[in-house]
Amino acid sequence: MKAVFFRRHGGPDVIEYGDLPVPSPGPGQVLVRVRAAALNHLDIFVRRGIPGIIVAFPHILGSDGAGVVESVGPGVTCLKSGDEVVLNPGIDCGKCEFCLKGEHSLCVSFHLIGEHIAGTYAEYVVAPEINACPKPAGLSWEEAAAFPLTAWRMLVTKACAKPGETLLIIGIGSGVGVAALRIAKALGLNVLVTSGSADKLVRAKALGADGGIDHSQGAFSREVRRITGKRGVDIVLDSVGKATWKESIASLARGGKLLTCGATTGSNPEEDIARIFWNQLTVYGSTMGTHAEFADMLGMFREGRLSPVIDSVFPLSQAKEALERLEEKRQFGKIVLRVD
Repeated sequence: MKAVFFRRHGGPDVIEYGDLPVPSPGPGQVLVRVRAAALNHLDIFVRRGIPGIIVAFPHILGSDGAGVVESVGPGVTCLKSGDEVVLNPGIDCGKCEFCLKGEHSLCVSFHLIGEHIAGTYAEYVVAPEINACPKPAGLSWEEAAAFPLTAWRMLVTKACAKPGETLLIIGIGSGVGVAALRIAKALGLNVLVTSGSADKLVRAKALGADGGIDHSQGAFSREVRRITGKRGVDIVLDSVGKATWKESIASLARGGKLLTCGATTGSNPEEDIARIFWNQLTVYGSTMGTHAEFADMLGMFREGRLSPVIDSVFPLSQAKEALERLEEKRQFGKIVLRVD
């Protein structure tokens, strides 16, 4: 099968496109013929090498994907060859205390397709049956591969976002940022966004953002305070990290919530602990989501209340170019690979 992989950690030059053996599904697993795979910053981190995570070389990138079940392994009962599915990339043990409570993403042995095991940048991928959910009718393969599970978990489960609250999204344009904008508007929130790109601010407003702030001009928390009448916002979503963290904290209203699922500019920011306890702020870390959250999110798509924002589509053979677009932060929404 054709696949995108690397044989050693490093820069974009280590990425290869070539032939690898087709995997076989084991007990409880399905073999999926991938039709589309979406990019994440995680793919860049995995390629560079994440401390403590060892991958088997050659390693295939890609966590998000959608396709058609090709074959099933022993013990599979709910899926069959020909079923169209969307993949939930988070794999859990199903037995630990967190899994038994339904908090699968806190599983002690939680791992991800594309991070710990072979990913979706290939013609075929193997996944547990429970991670392959029916594809909502009416969505293209590219849209089906671009589901915003991380953004959904942060806003719905962690922040318990309510209609009328105000959300600030730091660095609009990323897949998770644009997805959060769409989810927040569907939930009835007011949304402010920041970007160093005037074009991205315009595009965000076209998608429903209520205001945009150029964060390249300095302390964006001052502009947030001006817009909100000195109050601040109820929720901040910051996946940028070190470069924006202190300003994100300063943008929150009393009792506000800061959401983080990444740190693209570094994971050790300057911290304002006094502001956190005096204003009784809450910081939520989050990754991926549970099977129940994935099902709830799919329901919104089936009802037509949500749709992914696709930045661009590349053929699998041009994955390196697609990843360069992501790494250079030129995207607005999800970058997707088409697997013909």
